[in-house]
Amino acid sequence: MNVFYNKEGIGDTLIVIFKDIELEKRTFDRKGDVAKVYDKETNEVGGFNIFQASTYMDIKENGLVTLTEELVAKLNDILQKNGFTDVLEADFSPKFVVGYVEEREKHPDADKLSVCKVNVGTELLQIVCGAPNIEQGQKVVVAKVGAVMPSGLIIKDAQLRGVDSSGMICSARELNLPDAPKEKGILVLDDKYEVGQSFF
Repeated sequence: MNVFYNKEGIGDTLIVIFKDIELEKRTFDRKGDVAKVYDKETNEVGGFNIFQASTYMDIKENGLVTLTEELVAKLNDILQKNGFTDVLEADFSPKFVVGYVEEREKHPDADKLSVCKVNVGTELLQIVCGAPNIEQGQKVVVAKVGAVMPSGLIIKDAQLRGVDSSGMICSARELNLPDAPKEKGILVLDDKYEVGQSFF
């Protein structure tokens, strides 16, 4: 679950996103100041738009809003007040973590891509990576599914040239780190980092 707010850009609307729903399958149900966005075929909920958001809470952040238990409780209160019975639950685990590349193989259908098995402490993720310097045995920064990159890109489960990929192995530039090198390539970490720890 990600929450966004940009009063100048889109007005006084708080956007809660669980997952992308294709435009042609998207529909919504509006009650009061809340619109629930869902898939008209499967009824799967994609998120909520909360209009007149500043009348319900004081929002200091612009762009991605930090998820806290207080925020989730407040959002559930707003949904209830507007007649929805949905209950929001958030995953507070870190989304940028240290991973260890256990395996790296060439992508079967793309010369410049590698298929990596990356241990992030709690699970082994398959990630397709296009960096020229990716190697087995490296410690790297992994943006897990649900992470929001500094560019605003939300990391999702994807298929790259027919191979499933869950997450992204990051470069210093993608992480918006100071003094990031100009050349292409992922950020390789030294041994002081523990696999599974939060990078930030």
